[in-house]
Amino acid sequence: MSTRLHKGGRLIDRSAATEFSFNGKRMRGFSGDSLASALLANDQMLVGRSFKYHRPRGIVAAGPEEPNALVGLGKGARFEPNQRVTTTELFEGLEAESQNHWPSLEYDVGVVNNALARFLPGGFYYKTFMYPRAAWKHLFEPIIRASAGLGKAPRERDADRYEHAYAFCDVLVAGGGIAGLQAALLAGAAGARVIVLEQSSVWGGRAPVDGDVIEGKPAEVWINETVQALEVMENVTLRLRCPAIGVYDHGYVLADEKIADHTPGDGRPKHRLWRIRAGQIVTATGAIERPLSFAGNDIPGVMLAGSLRDYLVNFAVSAGDRTVVVTNNDDAYRTAIALVEAGLVVPCIVDARVSVTGELPERARAMGIRIATATAVVKVKGGKRVTGVQLGAQAGQGAVLEEISCDAVAMSGGWSPVVHLWSHCGGKLNWDTGHQHFRPDATRPPTGADGLAMVVAVGAANGAMTAAEALADAGVGAAAALAAMGFSAVGAPSTATAVREAAMEPVWIMPQGAGPDLRAKMWLDYQNDVKVSDVQLAAREGYESVEHTKRYTTLGMATDQGKLSNINGLAVLANALNEDIPRVGTTTFRPPYVPVTLGALAGESRGDIFQPLRRTPMHGWHEAQQAYMEPVGLWRRPYCFPRAGENHEQAVHREVNNTRTALGLLDASTLGKIIVKGPDAGRFLDMLYTGVMSTLPVGKCRYGLMCNEQGFLSDDGVVARIDEDTWLCHTTSGGADRIHAWMEDWLQCEWWDWQVYTANITEQYAQVAVVGPNARKLLEKLGGMDVSKETLPFMQWADGTLGGFPVRVYRISFSGELSYEIAVPASMGAAFWEACHKAGAEFGAMAYGTEALHIMRAEKGFIMIGDETDGTVIPQDLNLGWAISKKKADFLGKRGQERVFLASPERWKLAGFETLDGSVVPDGSYIVAAGKNANGQGNTQGRVTSTYYSPTLKRGIAMGLVHGGLSRIGDIVEFNTVTGGTVKARVVDPVFFDKDGEKQNV
Repeated sequence: MSTRLHKGGRLIDRSAATEFSFNGKRMRGFSGDSLASALLANDQMLVGRSFKYHRPRGIVAAGPEEPNALVGLGKGARFEPNQRVTTTELFEGLEAESQNHWPSLEYDVGVVNNALARFLPGGFYYKTFMYPRAAWKHLFEPIIRASAGLGKAPRERDADRYEHAYAFCDVLVAGGGIAGLQAALLAGAAGARVIVLEQSSVWGGRAPVDGDVIEGKPAEVWINETVQALEVMENVTLRLRCPAIGVYDHGYVLADEKIADHTPGDGRPKHRLWRIRAGQIVTATGAIERPLSFAGNDIPGVMLAGSLRDYLVNFAVSAGDRTVVVTNNDDAYRTAIALVEAGLVVPCIVDARVSVTGELPERARAMGIRIATATAVVKVKGGKRVTGVQLGAQAGQGAVLEEISCDAVAMSGGWSPVVHLWSHCGGKLNWDTGHQHFRPDATRPPTGADGLAMVVAVGAANGAMTAAEALADAGVGAAAALAAMGFSAVGAPSTATAVREAAMEPVWIMPQGAGPDLRAKMWLDYQNDVKVSDVQLAAREGYESVEHTKRYTTLGMATDQGKLSNINGLAVLANALNEDIPRVGTTTFRPPYVPVTLGALAGESRGDIFQPLRRTPMHGWHEAQQAYMEPVGLWRRPYCFPRAGENHEQAVHREVNNTRTALGLLDASTLGKIIVKGPDAGRFLDMLYTGVMSTLPVGKCRYGLMCNEQGFLSDDGVVARIDEDTWLCHTTSGGADRIHAWMEDWLQCEWWDWQVYTANITEQYAQVAVVGPNARKLLEKLGGMDVSKETLPFMQWADGTLGGFPVRVYRISFSGELSYEIAVPASMGAAFWEACHKAGAEFGAMAYGTEALHIMRAEKGFIMIGDETDGTVIPQDLNLGWAISKKKADFLGKRGQERVFLASPERWKLAGFETLDGSVVPDGSYIVAAGKNANGQGNTQGRVTSTYYSPTLKRGIAMGLVHGGLSRIGDIVEFNTVTGGTVKARVVDPVFFDKDGEKQNV
């Protein structure tokens, strides 16, 4: 049985007892325990069930590679499923429950699948559930849906909070083992800004557990001294419980700091997601021990040798009184030695190698530990815990030569460098034949925008598997990272006492000639129940690509993402294909390296601030005037300003008529405003817009269209040239963030070498549209600058002051009236708005809302993005060919518009419509055509895009797309209605009012 030893445990505080529960059973641990060590200390060997066969599962590892021991943690609003007990720190009152079983962990009816295992091999779901067809809906699908998933989804809103933070450094060190600390110490001493991230709660990695000696001192002493030296360096930041989870382009790193996982409810953020820009990234992420593939290697009590050693040394927990060690390398001997030194029994070390001659085996022999060479574990005996092992010849086929009674098995199949961060951004790997693992290829590193290396791997993460090698490698890696950042390394790395280790032997199946029955019980992916026989079956069925085999068998697709299973699975596949392992290759390493809660990714973006409502500086004034508000993107804008006794329609008509005859004021602050600046800004805008913006004179404005790569119209707006290398691009209210992100996407991903800077300044300025025949009179009364037609003609802008406010005045119009759009700093927006109303009272000043704006623009035939466009419309459909340059060689969307379908003369084109009876065409109406299509639906020849009652023209007007477009002017068409009838309308020019633009040019 597993238990707590009466002495030892370097990480626990025996004076601080901690109570917790597992499946409702009260248990006791100590401060410093992990949940895994506390469970083992209470002899809780069975912790879960596997996904497919519901086989009993126990703790097999001690870190994030653990595939079995996943639990539901907490209760109510703090419940989290699929939490690894190996990375969960114990705290008072912790409540955990096991997963994937019914009705209980001990007695799970799902284990019937294990009895049917021969009928449920890898990929069985591709060959079953097909017949009879009716059974899918009524039998198969309900059962599969009920069985799918791992753990329970939380039912209550998360009670914790999360936050995001940002950091910048010259050198980021991912990993706080001895290699990471050594690299950080050298970088810090050189004067570089350094951030060191460690995923666990302690520094030093495996060195203290392995008994390494550095500079003549125990590793733990060296670690403490090094951390103290780093803590006093102002240029070094140390973060525990903070794994680097992803490396991206341009030295961008995500890290998930677990601040209050172990102190829930203390008021601190549960997690903090760090977004870090690093000049150089040093990955010192260590290595992961591999299991061995022998029958019964999944029975609770079978553990990785290094992990069993971790529990023994760090937590004083033994997995059993009698432990058989099985290995193909020298490292596992450290576990056997540590067990015997702790007073426990190791009846045998089973070593697959024929000859065992290293220092550690010699020490084990001197301690009286039996070593069985050229031997294999044929089968582990037991069900819910280990009871013994059967041994045979490694070169044999599985004949049992000996049985040994034991209650734990420590296995070691070698170590694999953690290359995930190295690989996330394109780093390549080489196969190391000596250690039988993939390691980073320093000649093919992840590169930055300059084509130079931005990631350096050191220590075990780089294949330097001993303490002496790791420290020396850290010195080389740190020097390379510093040189890349313009620093020179100061001093030399520390040295460790070298331990001579013999070569390992590749052992992928134990014994090597095992028959089908044994291979069907050799587990590769513990969580997904993928066996050696499943991978071999996939190879026989033609799945030669490792990516295809992964998906066919689900190998490496569990929550540990193949950390334990992938290398062994690759080796089995390579053997089945009669190929070398490097030729088979690896699956793709993708971030995050460890699971990240959705709360950490969301940060503060939840509840009311998930998508914060945007309000203009004049929002309070609008509310005071009882404005009816409508959503425009994330903005809230006045739809209209109804007065006492008015409905919304009457209010809108009043606002339109007043603006056309006197003076209207519109809060246009929501209009998108994006600065584009730099030596290549003009070139950039010429690619973004269909027209030419680089030739726009300073002080002038030009209307522009933006299309996506497919050629469809995406946004429009007026562009103003501010100076020789600065343009201000106006976008639609709902499109500012989208267009700005789109600009940055092209600049960062495609045209990264263009010298262009963009900034979204939409919320930095309030903007007021002063519209109507009396617009100029109001501005002249405010005084401060000349706004005459001669000084400020149409489509120009000027800086100045009005009424004592600093302003930028644009002479543009979206209504067809004399109009000025005036931008002021946002902090002055409300005051300027009120000043306009006060000064404009004698001229009939009246606020108007978005609906009046839409009606007036439709009366003038101006298009509206989102009304006239729907993602399938190109500028030519809207008669906007004049806005497309015929001189430019290229712009975004040009090639898309040249496709046959988009260039077809049969496309629907924009036209105006007036109903014969003066009524309003219903929203969403289609123009009916004769006949029916192949589906029996009535044919159509067009659709309405905008439809309003025009108070100016006293009749209904509409804009829409119709086959033939303006060539159909004068034709009578019919729009369908929701009641099943039709409305007749005449095709007319889409400009209904002041076609020559006389009113806006006064």
